[in-house]
Amino acid sequence: MAEKIAKLELPGNDSIELPVKQGTAGYDVIDISKLGSKGYFTFDPGFLATASCESAITYIDGDKGILLHRGYPIDQLAVDSSYLDLCYLLLYGELPSKAQYDKFVSTVRNHTMVHQQVEFFFRGFRRDAHPMAMLCGVTGALASFYQDSLDVADPKHREIAAFRLVSKMPTLAAMCYKYSVGQPFQYPRNDLNYAGNFLSMMFGVPCEPYVVNPIIERAMERIFILHADHEQNASTSTVRLAGSSGANPFACIAAGIASLWGPAHGGANEACLKMLEEIGSVDRIPEYIEKAKDKNDPFRLMGFGHRVYKNFDPRAKVMRETCHEVLSELKVDDPLLDVAMELERIALEDEYFISKKLYPNVDFYSGIIMKAIGIPTSMFTVIFALSRTVGWIAHWKEMLDQPGHKISRPRQLYTGEAERNFVKLQDR
Repeated sequence: MAEKIAKLELPGNDSIELPVKQGTAGYDVIDISKLGSKGYFTFDPGFLATASCESAITYIDGDKGILLHRGYPIDQLAVDSSYLDLCYLLLYGELPSKAQYDKFVSTVRNHTMVHQQVEFFFRGFRRDAHPMAMLCGVTGALASFYQDSLDVADPKHREIAAFRLVSKMPTLAAMCYKYSVGQPFQYPRNDLNYAGNFLSMMFGVPCEPYVVNPIIERAMERIFILHADHEQNASTSTVRLAGSSGANPFACIAAGIASLWGPAHGGANEACLKMLEEIGSVDRIPEYIEKAKDKNDPFRLMGFGHRVYKNFDPRAKVMRETCHEVLSELKVDDPLLDVAMELERIALEDEYFISKKLYPNVDFYSGIIMKAIGIPTSMFTVIFALSRTVGWIAHWKEMLDQPGHKISRPRQLYTGEAERNFVKLQDR
Protein backbone atom coordinates (compact mmCIF):
# COMPACT_ATOMS: atom_id res chain seq x y z
CA MET A 1 0.00 0.00 0.00
CA ALA A 2 1.37 3.40 -1.01
CA GLU A 3 2.21 5.72 1.85
CA LYS A 4 -0.36 8.44 2.44
CA ILE A 5 0.94 12.00 2.31
CA ALA A 6 -0.62 15.19 3.67
CA LYS A 7 0.48 18.43 2.04
CA LEU A 8 0.50 21.54 4.20
CA GLU A 9 0.57 24.95 2.51
CA LEU A 10 2.77 27.42 4.39
CA PRO A 11 3.06 31.24 4.18
CA GLY A 12 5.28 32.56 1.41
CA ASN A 13 4.17 30.04 -1.22
CA ASP A 14 6.00 27.31 0.62
CA SER A 15 4.67 23.87 1.45
CA ILE A 16 5.70 20.65 3.14
CA GLU A 17 4.68 17.05 2.63
CA LEU A 18 4.00 15.15 5.85
CA PRO A 19 3.63 11.36 6.04
CA VAL A 20 0.32 9.99 7.35
CA LYS A 21 0.68 7.05 9.71
CA GLN A 22 -2.01 4.44 10.16
CA GLY A 23 -2.51 2.34 13.27
CA THR A 24 -4.44 -0.91 13.54
CA ALA A 25 -7.49 1.07 14.68
CA GLY A 26 -8.53 4.66 15.21
CA TYR A 27 -7.65 7.87 13.42
CA ASP A 28 -4.84 8.31 10.94
CA VAL A 29 -2.04 10.44 12.36
CA ILE A 30 -0.08 13.11 10.51
CA ASP A 31 3.63 12.95 11.35
CA ILE A 32 4.63 16.58 11.91
CA SER A 33 8.11 15.86 13.30
CA LYS A 34 9.75 17.52 10.25
CA LEU A 35 7.61 20.65 10.46
CA GLY A 36 10.17 22.35 12.70
CA SER A 37 12.65 22.37 9.84
CA LYS A 38 10.36 24.88 8.14
CA GLY A 39 10.26 27.09 11.24
CA TYR A 40 6.80 26.07 12.46
CA PHE A 41 5.28 24.10 15.34
CA THR A 42 1.69 23.13 15.96
CA PHE A 43 -0.42 24.72 18.71
CA ASP A 44 -2.61 22.21 20.55
CA PRO A 45 -3.50 23.19 24.16
CA GLY A 46 -4.00 20.08 26.26
CA PHE A 47 -2.59 17.92 23.41
CA LEU A 48 -6.18 16.99 22.49
CA ALA A 49 -5.27 16.47 18.82
CA THR A 50 -1.69 15.29 19.30
CA ALA A 51 -0.42 11.72 19.43
CA SER A 52 2.48 11.95 21.88
CA CYS A 53 3.65 8.38 21.40
CA GLU A 54 3.15 5.09 19.60
CA SER A 55 1.57 2.44 21.83
CA ALA A 56 0.21 -1.10 21.51
CA ILE A 57 -1.37 -1.35 24.98
CA THR A 58 -4.85 0.21 25.07
CA TYR A 59 -7.31 1.41 22.45
CA ILE A 60 -10.39 3.57 23.08
CA ASP A 61 -13.16 4.54 20.67
CA GLY A 62 -15.26 6.94 22.69
CA ASP A 63 -17.93 7.35 20.02
CA LYS A 64 -18.63 3.61 19.89
CA GLY A 65 -18.01 2.92 23.58
CA ILE A 66 -15.04 0.60 22.98
CA LEU A 67 -12.15 -0.07 25.36
CA LEU A 68 -9.59 -2.73 24.42
CA HIS A 69 -6.53 -3.90 26.33
CA ARG A 70 -4.09 -5.56 23.92
CA GLY A 71 -7.12 -6.17 21.69
CA TYR A 72 -9.36 -7.75 24.35
CA PRO A 73 -12.67 -5.98 25.19
CA ILE A 74 -12.84 -4.66 28.74
CA ASP A 75 -16.18 -6.32 29.49
CA GLN A 76 -14.75 -9.76 28.68
CA LEU A 77 -11.70 -9.11 30.85
CA ALA A 78 -13.79 -7.83 33.76
CA VAL A 79 -16.12 -10.84 33.72
CA ASP A 80 -13.76 -13.70 32.85
CA SER A 81 -10.29 -12.55 33.90
CA SER A 82 -8.53 -11.76 37.17
CA TYR A 83 -6.60 -8.60 37.95
CA LEU A 84 -3.23 -10.35 37.87
CA ASP A 85 -4.18 -12.05 34.60
CA LEU A 86 -4.79 -8.55 33.21
CA CYS A 87 -1.54 -7.28 34.74
CA TYR A 88 0.41 -9.95 32.86
CA LEU A 89 -1.43 -9.05 29.64
CA LEU A 90 -0.68 -5.33 29.99
CA LEU A 91 2.97 -5.89 30.88
CA TYR A 92 3.84 -8.62 28.37
CA GLY A 93 1.34 -8.19 25.54
CA GLU A 94 -0.27 -11.64 25.60
CA LEU A 95 -2.41 -13.67 27.99
CA PRO A 96 -0.30 -16.01 30.13
CA SER A 97 -0.38 -19.78 29.97
CA LYS A 98 -1.35 -21.56 33.17
CA ALA A 99 2.33 -22.07 34.04
CA GLN A 100 3.20 -18.45 33.27
CA TYR A 101 0.24 -17.22 35.30
CA ASP A 102 1.12 -19.35 38.33
CA LYS A 103 4.72 -18.12 38.24
CA PHE A 104 3.59 -14.50 37.85
CA VAL A 105 1.19 -14.75 40.81
CA SER A 106 3.88 -16.42 42.93
CA THR A 107 6.37 -13.64 42.15
CA VAL A 108 3.84 -10.92 42.99
CA ARG A 109 3.05 -12.61 46.31
CA ASN A 110 6.76 -12.81 47.16
CA HIS A 111 7.05 -9.03 46.82
CA THR A 112 3.97 -7.88 48.78
CA MET A 113 5.82 -6.88 51.95
CA VAL A 114 7.57 -3.52 52.17
CA HIS A 115 10.78 -2.77 54.01
CA GLN A 116 10.03 -2.46 57.72
CA GLN A 117 11.59 1.01 57.84
CA VAL A 118 8.89 2.30 55.47
CA GLU A 119 6.68 2.32 58.57
CA PHE A 120 8.78 5.14 60.00
CA PHE A 121 7.96 7.38 57.04
CA PHE A 122 4.32 7.32 58.08
CA ARG A 123 5.19 8.61 61.54
CA GLY A 124 6.26 11.86 59.90
CA PHE A 125 2.77 12.48 58.51
CA ARG A 126 0.02 14.20 60.46
CA ARG A 127 -2.85 11.90 61.39
CA ASP A 128 -5.23 13.99 59.28
CA ALA A 129 -2.97 13.94 56.19
CA HIS A 130 -4.79 13.05 53.00
CA PRO A 131 -4.05 9.42 52.03
CA MET A 132 -3.01 10.54 48.53
CA ALA A 133 -0.37 12.83 50.04
CA MET A 134 1.03 9.90 51.98
CA LEU A 135 0.88 7.51 49.02
CA CYS A 136 2.66 9.97 46.75
CA GLY A 137 5.47 10.57 49.26
CA VAL A 138 6.00 6.96 50.30
CA THR A 139 5.96 5.65 46.72
CA GLY A 140 8.72 8.04 45.74
CA ALA A 141 10.66 7.02 48.85
CA LEU A 142 10.77 3.39 47.70
CA ALA A 143 13.69 4.35 45.47
CA SER A 144 15.81 4.66 48.61
CA PHE A 145 15.00 1.08 49.64
CA TYR A 146 15.18 -0.83 46.35
CA GLN A 147 18.32 0.49 44.73
CA ASP A 148 18.92 -2.78 42.89
CA SER A 149 16.18 -1.95 40.37
CA LEU A 150 16.91 1.68 39.50
CA ASP A 151 18.97 1.21 36.32
CA VAL A 152 16.24 1.94 33.78
CA ALA A 153 18.58 1.01 30.91
CA ASP A 154 18.62 -2.59 32.19
CA PRO A 155 15.54 -4.61 31.08
CA LYS A 156 15.92 -6.89 34.11
CA HIS A 157 15.84 -3.92 36.48
CA ARG A 158 12.71 -2.64 34.73
CA GLU A 159 11.00 -5.99 35.21
CA ILE A 160 11.96 -6.21 38.89
CA ALA A 161 10.67 -2.66 39.46
CA ALA A 162 7.41 -3.58 37.73
CA PHE A 163 6.88 -6.56 40.03
CA ARG A 164 7.71 -4.55 43.12
CA LEU A 165 5.31 -1.73 42.31
CA VAL A 166 2.39 -3.99 41.36
CA SER A 167 3.02 -6.12 44.47
CA LYS A 168 3.59 -3.39 47.05
CA MET A 169 1.01 -0.80 46.03
CA PRO A 170 -1.89 -2.56 47.84
CA THR A 171 0.28 -2.75 50.96
CA LEU A 172 1.14 0.96 50.81
CA ALA A 173 -2.47 1.93 50.05
CA ALA A 174 -3.75 -0.04 53.04
CA MET A 175 -1.04 1.49 55.24
CA CYS A 176 -2.26 4.97 54.25
CA TYR A 177 -5.74 4.02 55.43
CA LYS A 178 -4.65 2.33 58.65
CA TYR A 179 -2.47 5.27 59.61
CA SER A 180 -5.31 7.74 59.02
CA VAL A 181 -7.68 5.82 61.33
CA GLY A 182 -5.08 5.03 64.01
CA GLN A 183 -5.07 1.26 63.56
CA PRO A 184 -1.99 -0.99 63.36
CA PHE A 185 -0.67 -1.91 59.94
CA GLN A 186 -1.68 -5.35 58.72
CA TYR A 187 0.86 -7.60 57.04
CA PRO A 188 -0.01 -9.03 53.61
CA ARG A 189 -1.55 -12.50 53.48
CA ASN A 190 -0.19 -14.55 50.63
CA ASP A 191 -2.92 -17.16 51.04
CA LEU A 192 -5.40 -14.65 49.59
CA ASN A 193 -5.71 -13.36 46.06
CA TYR A 194 -4.76 -9.80 45.12
CA ALA A 195 -8.12 -8.20 45.95
CA GLY A 196 -8.75 -10.34 49.04
CA ASN A 197 -5.32 -9.49 50.40
CA PHE A 198 -6.02 -5.78 49.98
CA LEU A 199 -9.34 -6.07 51.80
CA SER A 200 -7.61 -7.99 54.60
CA MET A 201 -4.96 -5.28 55.00
CA MET A 202 -7.65 -2.58 54.91
CA PHE A 203 -10.17 -4.04 57.32
CA GLY A 204 -8.36 -6.75 59.26
CA VAL A 205 -7.21 -6.18 62.85
CA PRO A 206 -4.74 -8.21 64.93
CA CYS A 207 -7.30 -9.20 67.57
CA GLU A 208 -9.49 -11.34 65.32
CA PRO A 209 -9.28 -13.21 62.00
CA TYR A 210 -10.55 -11.45 58.90
CA VAL A 211 -12.79 -13.48 56.61
CA VAL A 212 -13.09 -12.22 53.03
CA ASN A 213 -16.60 -11.96 51.63
CA PRO A 214 -16.35 -13.45 48.11
CA ILE A 215 -18.87 -10.99 46.62
CA ILE A 216 -16.98 -8.01 48.05
CA GLU A 217 -13.71 -9.55 46.92
CA ARG A 218 -14.98 -9.94 43.36
CA ALA A 219 -16.32 -6.39 43.38
CA MET A 220 -12.90 -5.07 44.42
CA GLU A 221 -11.26 -7.25 41.76
CA ARG A 222 -13.49 -5.70 39.11
CA ILE A 223 -12.77 -2.18 40.34
CA PHE A 224 -9.06 -2.96 39.93
CA ILE A 225 -9.58 -4.41 36.44
CA LEU A 226 -11.79 -1.59 35.19
CA HIS A 227 -9.33 1.10 36.30
CA ALA A 228 -6.09 -0.64 35.27
CA ASP A 229 -5.39 1.45 32.17
CA HIS A 230 -7.09 4.09 30.04
CA GLU A 231 -4.65 5.00 27.30
CA GLN A 232 -2.82 8.38 27.24
CA ASN A 233 -4.66 10.21 30.03
CA ALA A 234 -3.06 12.92 32.17
CA SER A 235 -1.43 10.65 34.75
CA THR A 236 -0.18 8.10 32.19
CA SER A 237 1.27 10.90 30.09
CA THR A 238 2.90 12.28 33.25
CA VAL A 239 4.54 8.92 33.95
CA ARG A 240 5.81 8.75 30.37
CA LEU A 241 7.05 12.36 30.54
CA ALA A 242 8.93 11.71 33.79
CA GLY A 243 10.25 8.39 32.49
CA SER A 244 11.55 9.96 29.29
CA SER A 245 14.24 11.73 31.33
CA GLY A 246 15.50 8.41 32.71
CA ALA A 247 14.00 8.99 36.16
CA ASN A 248 13.72 5.90 38.35
CA PRO A 249 10.42 3.96 38.21
CA PHE A 250 9.33 4.81 41.76
CA ALA A 251 9.72 8.54 41.06
CA CYS A 252 7.76 8.14 37.81
CA ILE A 253 4.86 6.38 39.53
CA ALA A 254 4.88 9.00 42.31
CA ALA A 255 4.55 11.63 39.55
CA GLY A 256 1.60 9.70 38.13
CA ILE A 257 -0.04 9.59 41.56
CA ALA A 258 0.40 13.36 41.91
CA SER A 259 -1.27 13.91 38.54
CA LEU A 260 -4.10 11.50 39.34
CA TRP A 261 -4.80 13.40 42.57
CA GLY A 262 -6.20 16.34 40.59
CA PRO A 263 -10.00 16.62 40.89
CA ALA A 264 -10.37 16.80 37.10
CA HIS A 265 -8.75 13.38 36.79
CA GLY A 266 -8.85 10.86 39.62
CA GLY A 267 -11.34 12.54 41.91
CA ALA A 268 -14.48 11.77 39.90
CA ASN A 269 -15.92 9.06 42.15
CA GLU A 270 -15.15 11.12 45.24
CA ALA A 271 -16.94 14.09 43.63
CA CYS A 272 -19.88 11.80 42.90
CA LEU A 273 -20.25 10.91 46.59
CA LYS A 274 -20.02 14.57 47.58
CA MET A 275 -22.83 15.30 45.12
CA LEU A 276 -24.98 12.58 46.71
CA GLU A 277 -24.30 14.13 50.10
CA GLU A 278 -25.38 17.53 48.76
CA ILE A 279 -28.66 16.09 47.45
CA GLY A 280 -29.11 14.30 50.77
CA SER A 281 -32.43 12.50 50.28
CA VAL A 282 -34.60 10.98 47.56
CA ASP A 283 -37.32 13.62 47.91
CA ARG A 284 -34.85 16.35 46.86
CA ILE A 285 -33.86 14.61 43.62
CA PRO A 286 -36.47 16.36 41.40
CA GLU A 287 -35.08 19.73 42.53
CA TYR A 288 -31.54 18.74 41.56
CA ILE A 289 -32.62 17.16 38.29
CA GLU A 290 -34.11 20.50 37.30
CA LYS A 291 -30.92 22.26 38.35
CA ALA A 292 -28.91 19.84 36.19
CA LYS A 293 -31.14 20.57 33.18
CA ASP A 294 -30.81 24.33 33.63
CA LYS A 295 -27.79 25.39 31.56
CA ASN A 296 -27.56 28.61 33.60
CA ASP A 297 -27.27 26.73 36.90
CA PRO A 298 -23.68 25.84 37.91
CA PHE A 299 -24.80 22.52 39.45
CA ARG A 300 -23.65 19.44 37.54
CA LEU A 301 -24.55 15.81 38.10
CA MET A 302 -21.26 14.03 38.79
CA GLY A 303 -20.81 10.43 37.65
CA PHE A 304 -22.93 10.82 34.53
CA GLY A 305 -21.52 10.95 31.01
CA HIS A 306 -17.80 10.86 30.22
CA ARG A 307 -15.46 13.22 28.45
CA VAL A 308 -14.06 10.37 26.30
CA TYR A 309 -17.09 8.11 25.88
CA LYS A 310 -19.83 9.79 23.86
CA ASN A 311 -21.81 6.59 24.12
CA PHE A 312 -22.21 4.27 27.12
CA ASP A 313 -19.04 3.79 29.17
CA PRO A 314 -18.17 0.11 28.44
CA ARG A 315 -16.87 -0.31 31.97
CA ALA A 316 -20.12 0.92 33.52
CA LYS A 317 -22.24 -2.05 32.45
CA VAL A 318 -20.08 -4.52 34.39
CA MET A 319 -19.75 -2.14 37.31
CA ARG A 320 -23.51 -1.65 37.44
CA GLU A 321 -24.13 -5.38 37.80
CA THR A 322 -21.44 -5.59 40.47
CA CYS A 323 -22.88 -2.59 42.31
CA HIS A 324 -26.31 -4.18 42.57
CA GLU A 325 -24.75 -7.49 43.70
CA VAL A 326 -22.89 -5.70 46.52
CA LEU A 327 -25.90 -3.70 47.68
CA SER A 328 -28.04 -6.84 47.67
CA GLU A 329 -25.42 -8.78 49.63
CA LEU A 330 -24.76 -6.13 52.28
CA LYS A 331 -28.31 -4.79 52.62
CA VAL A 332 -26.83 -1.46 53.63
CA ASP A 333 -29.29 1.02 55.10
CA ASP A 334 -27.87 4.28 53.81
CA PRO A 335 -30.01 7.15 52.44
CA LEU A 336 -27.22 8.22 50.08
CA LEU A 337 -27.29 4.82 48.39
CA ASP A 338 -31.05 5.23 47.99
CA VAL A 339 -30.38 8.58 46.32
CA ALA A 340 -27.83 6.95 44.01
CA MET A 341 -30.18 4.18 42.91
CA GLU A 342 -33.01 6.63 42.21
CA LEU A 343 -30.67 8.85 40.22
CA GLU A 344 -29.60 5.83 38.21
CA ARG A 345 -33.23 4.94 37.45
CA ILE A 346 -34.01 8.48 36.29
CA ALA A 347 -30.88 8.74 34.13
CA LEU A 348 -31.72 5.49 32.34
CA GLU A 349 -35.35 6.51 31.69
CA ASP A 350 -35.47 10.32 31.39
CA GLU A 351 -35.44 11.53 27.78
CA TYR A 352 -33.17 14.47 28.67
CA PHE A 353 -30.41 12.17 29.92
CA ILE A 354 -30.93 9.63 27.15
CA SER A 355 -30.79 12.25 24.38
CA LYS A 356 -27.57 13.71 25.77
CA LYS A 357 -26.18 10.23 26.53
CA LEU A 358 -25.62 11.14 30.16
CA TYR A 359 -25.48 7.55 31.32
CA PRO A 360 -24.04 6.60 34.73
CA ASN A 361 -20.33 5.98 34.28
CA VAL A 362 -17.82 3.72 36.02
CA ASP A 363 -17.05 6.37 38.66
CA PHE A 364 -20.71 6.53 39.68
CA TYR A 365 -20.91 2.80 40.37
CA SER A 366 -17.43 2.31 41.83
CA GLY A 367 -18.01 5.16 44.29
CA ILE A 368 -21.26 3.59 45.47
CA ILE A 369 -19.59 0.18 45.85
CA MET A 370 -16.70 1.55 47.87
CA LYS A 371 -19.03 3.52 50.14
CA ALA A 372 -21.14 0.42 50.72
CA ILE A 373 -18.03 -1.60 51.56
CA GLY A 374 -17.01 1.00 54.12
CA ILE A 375 -14.14 2.69 52.32
CA PRO A 376 -13.99 6.45 53.08
CA THR A 377 -14.09 8.89 50.16
CA SER A 378 -10.55 10.07 50.93
CA MET A 379 -9.35 6.59 49.91
CA PHE A 380 -11.17 6.46 46.57
CA THR A 381 -8.35 8.03 44.55
CA VAL A 382 -5.78 5.92 46.41
CA ILE A 383 -7.56 2.79 45.19
CA PHE A 384 -7.66 4.30 41.71
CA ALA A 385 -3.87 4.77 41.90
CA LEU A 386 -3.42 1.21 43.15
CA SER A 387 -5.42 -0.09 40.18
CA ARG A 388 -3.72 2.15 37.63
CA THR A 389 -0.14 1.37 38.71
CA VAL A 390 0.12 -1.57 36.32
CA GLY A 391 -1.05 0.59 33.42
CA TRP A 392 1.50 3.26 34.27
CA ILE A 393 4.26 0.66 34.52
CA ALA A 394 3.21 -0.97 31.23
CA HIS A 395 3.45 2.37 29.41
CA TRP A 396 6.72 3.24 31.14
CA LYS A 397 8.25 -0.11 30.10
CA GLU A 398 6.88 0.17 26.56
CA MET A 399 8.43 3.61 26.13
CA LEU A 400 11.85 2.50 27.39
CA ASP A 401 11.71 -0.67 25.29
CA GLN A 402 11.18 1.31 22.09
CA PRO A 403 14.43 2.05 20.24
CA GLY A 404 15.38 5.68 19.87
CA HIS A 405 13.04 7.06 22.52
CA LYS A 406 13.80 10.66 23.44
CA ILE A 407 13.25 12.94 26.39
CA SER A 408 9.92 14.70 26.02
CA ARG A 409 10.22 18.40 25.23
CA PRO A 410 6.92 20.09 24.28
CA ARG A 411 7.17 23.43 22.50
CA GLN A 412 5.27 26.62 23.30
CA LEU A 413 3.68 29.66 21.74
CA TYR A 414 5.54 32.48 23.46
CA THR A 415 3.42 35.58 24.13
CA GLY A 416 5.64 37.39 26.65
CA GLU A 417 7.75 40.50 26.22
CA ALA A 418 10.21 40.74 23.34
CA GLU A 419 13.88 41.28 24.21
CA ARG A 420 14.46 44.47 26.23
CA ASN A 421 17.32 46.06 28.16
CA PHE A 422 17.65 45.59 31.91
CA VAL A 423 17.32 48.75 34.04
CA LYS A 424 19.42 48.94 37.21
CA LEU A 425 17.53 49.30 40.50
CA GLN A 426 18.71 52.87 41.17
CA ASP A 427 17.47 53.98 37.74
CA ARG A 428 13.92 52.55 37.95
